[in-house]
Amino acid sequence: MGVPELLLVGLVMLLGLAGVLVPGVPGPWLVWAAVLWWALQDRSRLAGIVLAGTTGILLAAQAVRWQLPSRRRGAGDGLTHRLALRAGAGALIGFCVLPVIGAVPGFVGGIYLAERVRLGGRGEAVTATRAAMRSGGWSVLAELFACLLITAAWLGALAW
Repeated sequence: MGVPELLLVGLVMLLGLAGVLVPGVPGPWLVWAAVLWWALQDRSRLAGIVLAGTTGILLAAQAVRWQLPSRRRGAGDGLTHRLALRAGAGALIGFCVLPVIGAVPGFVGGIYLAERVRLGGRGEAVTATRAAMRSGGWSVLAELFACLLITAAWLGALAW
């Protein structure tokens, strides 16, 4: 696979990562479709292993997501669209600073920081962060974490 095709696969993955945070866009499936596209073009053993692993990660994330509260974004004190974007940015930064496990504190930290700026006080920000996580934040985090793992696996396979 040439550089232009790899860049397109990476672009589809980035769209999938953003799609997790935007309602109505099937983000995890876009990320998986990008890995499928790459694996079908590459046809190496490593590509098949990465595709099988990402399929397992995505299915496990979907099973976990079904056990969590559903997304109720856009109304009330829950996880609004703007807050989801800030949490996603925090998760991405956390994932890069502390590989893999940093996404979880980065996501929650992004929500907390945004709420702290909006509300001003620590107590109010903690309460708002808990409310946002209960109103769908855990579901978004599960999907985003799976997509970040899949993207990292693909990048690792490219570096290998």
